[in-house]
Amino acid sequence: MISLLIHIEQASLVLLLIIGLIGANKASKLIYSRSEKELNRKARKLRLWAVLPTALALIAAGSDIALASNAHPVFWMDRLLLRAPLALLAVSALWLFAWPRLRMLLQRTNAKTEHELDTARRRHATDPALVVPFKLLALIAAGNIYFVLSPPVPFRWFEAALPLTALVFFGTLLWMHQSSRNGAAAASANVTVYRPWIRRAKVTGALAAVGAMLSVPLLLAMDGSRLPGRLSMTAGTPEYGMVRNEQGKLVQANAPAGSHDHAHAAIHANATVPAAGPANADTATQTLLSVTELSGPKEGEADRRFELTAKKASVRLSSGKTVEAWTYDGQIPGPELRMRQGELIEVTLRNADIEAGATLHWHGLDVPNAEDGVAGATQDAVMPGESHTYRFVAEQVGTFWYHSHQHSKEAVEKGLFGALVVEPAEPAPPPPGEDIIVLTHNWDGAGTAVGSFDTLQRKAVKPGEQVKLRLINTDNWVRREYALTGASFRVTAVDGVDLNEPQELSDVKLVLTTGGRYDVAFTMPDRPVYLSVDDNRELGLLLSPDGRGEAPVVAQSSETFDLTHYGNAAPTPFDADSRFDREFKMILDNRFALYNGVPALYDTINGKVFPETPMFIVKEGELVKTTIINRSAVDHPMHLHGHHMLVLSRNGERVTGSPWWSDTLDVSPGEVYEVAFLANNPGLWMDHCHNLVHAAAGMTMHLMYEGVASPFEIGLEAHNHPE
Repeated sequence: MISLLIHIEQASLVLLLIIGLIGANKASKLIYSRSEKELNRKARKLRLWAVLPTALALIAAGSDIALASNAHPVFWMDRLLLRAPLALLAVSALWLFAWPRLRMLLQRTNAKTEHELDTARRRHATDPALVVPFKLLALIAAGNIYFVLSPPVPFRWFEAALPLTALVFFGTLLWMHQSSRNGAAAASANVTVYRPWIRRAKVTGALAAVGAMLSVPLLLAMDGSRLPGRLSMTAGTPEYGMVRNEQGKLVQANAPAGSHDHAHAAIHANATVPAAGPANADTATQTLLSVTELSGPKEGEADRRFELTAKKASVRLSSGKTVEAWTYDGQIPGPELRMRQGELIEVTLRNADIEAGATLHWHGLDVPNAEDGVAGATQDAVMPGESHTYRFVAEQVGTFWYHSHQHSKEAVEKGLFGALVVEPAEPAPPPPGEDIIVLTHNWDGAGTAVGSFDTLQRKAVKPGEQVKLRLINTDNWVRREYALTGASFRVTAVDGVDLNEPQELSDVKLVLTTGGRYDVAFTMPDRPVYLSVDDNRELGLLLSPDGRGEAPVVAQSSETFDLTHYGNAAPTPFDADSRFDREFKMILDNRFALYNGVPALYDTINGKVFPETPMFIVKEGELVKTTIINRSAVDHPMHLHGHHMLVLSRNGERVTGSPWWSDTLDVSPGEVYEVAFLANNPGLWMDHCHNLVHAAAGMTMHLMYEGVASPFEIGLEAHNHPE
């Protein structure tokens, strides 16, 4: 409903601009009527161009009012307080000033005479109070489109002040210009002669002049937005959110003096800076902690060792199609890494020939910060001929995946990823008879594959065996739909965390966002069971007692799996009623912006693209709540590194089923989520949209712990490009 209202409002404003331009042109050309009869006819038609924009303005305003009645204020503040009043003001001017003069003009002109316009008629046809309201409508409609493309979100009046001033300035110019035309019409009948080429030349010249004036600040802004050769990942604007005061009330937190402004320089200089603390705390000094010190165990024999080599390879899929891929160990996906909870893991990454560099990021596995594998934040990218060793204790049980976080959009698309599974230290009875990774990916030029199978994969499973399917969606900006036919099932885990007492499901489709994971469990019956992917009968997994058979037709289901009330409640360390130490607001939106010198309509966080996106600052031990609001037109799977978020509510509705922990939360257009996490993993952590095309265009930010800094940099000179 929210998305529908937003689209109605935006479509109405676009049509308002188009209608406004047509009406302004027709009003301006009244003076070129060759006779009273023609003037009368044009004036009658002009009434339509007053009625149509009025209807559109009312539709837009009505949509904004409806939005305000059932949506979070972030969705409607700028619309109801800025865009709707502007649209209504514009059409009000038509009815207060232009409409009465149109009626008078119709009364004073003869619809049958072919007489040329006399002085009175010429003055009436160029009356500023008649013509300018139509032009103002077009001008204000253009201003509203500006506010659609560059919304002042979070809403602040001062951000709207400059564009509003520009509207007043250009509106004044329009009045002055029309007054000049009105005076010329009184002095001479020559103004009634329509010279289209002269008129077009004047309009073109005026537009060129305006364009020239605007191009200078635009070019300067484009140049200023270019990313430098070296840039600290701590360059974002620190945001301290809302904190509890002594009375227990939430108030805006102020930046501790000197805490982060000098963090990057201090690490390089081995200097001390004022310690971060409450806004009114006495200033102390402390040595900032480098992310390199926040590592896994440096000593001790590893329980399990892996070696992965990043290299280019031609890999054949099951259909015979060949993929020119970037691989780990020459295979797609990369080798499946399995380990047990509590084991000390050592993974050595070697780069054979990936010129862009590579890393290993353990998606969803909350490792120490130095082991997180983000180029430019926690390490330098591993370039050809180099290696890097990661050491961490596998503390979580569940389904995860790993991928490169250097040029991650291109790296993941081309194949630098694989599955990672952490099994319990002691297998819980009964262990699954079949534990199957279902890792989906779309290969350029070859289509979608499950693992290396781009055809139907068949597997023999004995009836009565327990089956676990680990669904992993690695694709960029693809929401995968899975359907299990032939058996009822349970969703036992989400994003690597077990659900409490999950119920049996049938004929329910599972929609999985980019980077997300579902564990699905069922008991194998004595008939085939088919897992379909995106309702493609040529793709998926067919399990049967003899390993043969054809994929059955999947029943179309309108029901999509919803975690909000699935399973049963269980105790959690905190919940929606907890007293949070710090609260943030994350607003996802689209707006016209500049990123690395390129103007475009970008996906933003709190109205900004990197490196101007906010950097949320927290203290270790704090309980942190974030409200995530998606004002944009597309979904954003938000991925917070190093932490799992407890989902508290969705669109104002509390989660009442099993505790829902997520590391990659799919936030659809119009949705509002409240999530919380315990700040218990110090470091500098990325928080970004896992639609990696968005992240690569600046939809990324960071979570920073006070007292922590990074010696690493991003940029062409640093050879680090995490997105």
